[in-house]
Amino acid sequence: MLILRLLPIVALIAWPCVVQASDRDDGRSWQAGDHHVHSEWSVDWDRSTSPPTPIRGGDSPYTRTRNAQQALAHGLTWMVHTDHGGPGHSRVTHDHAWPALLEARREVPALIQFNGMEFDVPAAEHASLIIAPGADERDQLVTIEREYGRSEPLEPDTRDDGKWMLAALAHIRALPSPPLMLINHPSRTATGIGQWGEVEPAELRAWHDAAPRVLVGMEGAPGHQAAPAHRGLYRNAGAPTFGGFDQMTAQVGGVWDTMLAEGRRFWITATSDSHVNVRDGGRDFDPGQYSKTYVWARHEAGDILDGMREGRMFAVTGDLIDAMELTVRVADKPNQSAGMGGALVLSAEATMRVELRIRQPAQPNFNGQRPVLDHVELIVGSRGGDRPGPRMEAKRFGRDAWKSEGEWKSLSWELPVPRHGGFVRARGSTTSEVVPLADSPGEDPWQDLWFYSNPVFVEIAAP
Repeated sequence: MLILRLLPIVALIAWPCVVQASDRDDGRSWQAGDHHVHSEWSVDWDRSTSPPTPIRGGDSPYTRTRNAQQALAHGLTWMVHTDHGGPGHSRVTHDHAWPALLEARREVPALIQFNGMEFDVPAAEHASLIIAPGADERDQLVTIEREYGRSEPLEPDTRDDGKWMLAALAHIRALPSPPLMLINHPSRTATGIGQWGEVEPAELRAWHDAAPRVLVGMEGAPGHQAAPAHRGLYRNAGAPTFGGFDQMTAQVGGVWDTMLAEGRRFWITATSDSHVNVRDGGRDFDPGQYSKTYVWARHEAGDILDGMREGRMFAVTGDLIDAMELTVRVADKPNQSAGMGGALVLSAEATMRVELRIRQPAQPNFNGQRPVLDHVELIVGSRGGDRPGPRMEAKRFGRDAWKSEGEWKSLSWELPVPRHGGFVRARGSTTSEVVPLADSPGEDPWQDLWFYSNPVFVEIAAP
């Protein structure tokens, strides 16, 4: 077993304790979904007219009903329709995309379908906006797009200012049933490792500070995973994806770990960003065909949103796993525990026990494979005391280090509680890579599969 100790990054700030309550888990199971899917209402524009005229099917040929059918066929139980905007697109949303959503819900009732859009973030790039179902879900989305979307005005660049995003978040957080927002492909415009483009870590912090219960995370694994030349459409050779995951997530001690070490409840997901499927000459997989976000929830829209807001979810590609239990316990008091998205309060002298159980699917994935898990890694981030940041510690478990119980694999790790608190997360892969390697043109994404958990937080009890 390999233990990696990395240099500290930033200090951990205090956060209220939230312990998961088992009695609230009644009826919950892992709900697979996708929050970034495009349809024919991601229109192109005829700019020879004034105002520009929307061209149906310009960026995707598929109906919303077709996308819902594909999502269900690929094992999803929920999906968000996220067409992107443009000059005056809020009218397209109102007049066309909304009726198409109602039709898709009628035609595919087994799939929970959320109203949403790929929001054009002012002074940045894109985010998935997810509206809570209700009587005003159409008007909520139209208003947000019309009043705050970067691409909505007919005069270009009039909203290319960060104050518009903060205003949008202030509007959203004040709604009776606030929507969710997750930043899409955060490093796609980066020019190098740690050399950011249109999304910077400081912006993520500012947005999260403005509405921590609205802007709750980012795509850990972006879509466009079938793109042959640039996986994820991360076109800059100096800033690729790593095992299909964004550098902000894939680097131990990187941006995501830094934010977690600050105590931020900031989660990751995996999506398709489906526009045109690879079998139709595109560079995408269908919803659920390759990437899935699993949420621990009842098969109810409200509980799925609650699971996403609270971090009860994990991201996976290629159906490497379909269930996960990541638990942190007090070693000598096993009844005291917390799971993903939760927090466990421990004394500074305690020993904590990290337990991971994962299940591999009984059926082949949608490439006809039964992926073989090569290794699992448990990752602990903690404050570095007098140092300027936290210490990252990772323990790698090969195939001889876990117990197999049918489709389930389990492992554990006992270690001292981080002196100043911290977090625990997990990841695993079919590859033998000690750390995820940079993705290269032409590689087969089906041979490079990963899962990533969301974190469990550890807080230190006051003396």
